[in-house]
Amino acid sequence: MTAHPELAVERCCWLLGVSRGSYYYQGGELAGRELGDSLLREEIERLLLDFPGYGYRRVTAQLRRQGWGINHKRVQRIMRQSGLQCRPRRRWVRTTNSAHGLHVWPNLLPANPPRALNQVWVADITYIRLPREFCYLAAVLDAYSRRVIGWELSRNTDARLPLAALERALLARRPAAGFIHHSDRGVQYACGDYVERLLAAGAQISMSGKGRPRDNARAESFFRTLKVEEVYLQEYQDIDEAEADLARFIDDVYNQKRLHSSLGYVPPCEFEEALAVRSVGP
Repeated sequence: MTAHPELAVERCCWLLGVSRGSYYYQGGELAGRELGDSLLREEIERLLLDFPGYGYRRVTAQLRRQGWGINHKRVQRIMRQSGLQCRPRRRWVRTTNSAHGLHVWPNLLPANPPRALNQVWVADITYIRLPREFCYLAAVLDAYSRRVIGWELSRNTDARLPLAALERALLARRPAAGFIHHSDRGVQYACGDYVERLLAAGAQISMSGKGRPRDNARAESFFRTLKVEEVYLQEYQDIDEAEADLARFIDDVYNQKRLHSSLGYVPPCEFEEALAVRSVGP
């Protein structure tokens, strides 16, 4: 969609089948505003085909990136009038078993907020509903850029699931010793195999407080986005189909395209690329 008003007028005339003179004569400013809303609604609908979970703030940010000079109140009004507002579906299945006798590590995040890449990683597990079973997704994110740097899907929730996601993250990022790995206090993260792998990688281990899911808010936020904008909109028939669609969403949409409010409404990969440019300097 072009942001140039004259080209927008030409498009309006073409859509209505009228001349430019008739466009300006019939209705004046009111007609122009109505036609502008129509074009804006069309562009919003196109955006929501790619990002069905976007609310009006992210839609506004994306439109501005495309050159629209527009405020969020107008976008909110058009989305509300057109029934385009996001309505998340809420579901919950327990994936954390913290009733174990394993060592629980203290929460290091309050004293160590991330200020650069590979300083803090966050990890968590969620479920995916299939027609005849559940499967489970483990993910690791860089807390600074919110980028998913490792993930794995499995029918089982034992330690092999998060370990596989962790290995992918370690291979992709190769962090220096001393980085913080934060998770809940579930048995998968407190078990010997997982702890030993973290210590071998030089990680400082951090865990959420008991009954405090907000201590891992960045991971929780990612899973909420994943559910609303991908999982709840699909009907995966089996784990292979789920894995293929999740790979597309995580790698191509969430990391590469989806605007993140905490990053100034840019995608995680773009945020990291900008950091790399600034670190190199002129």
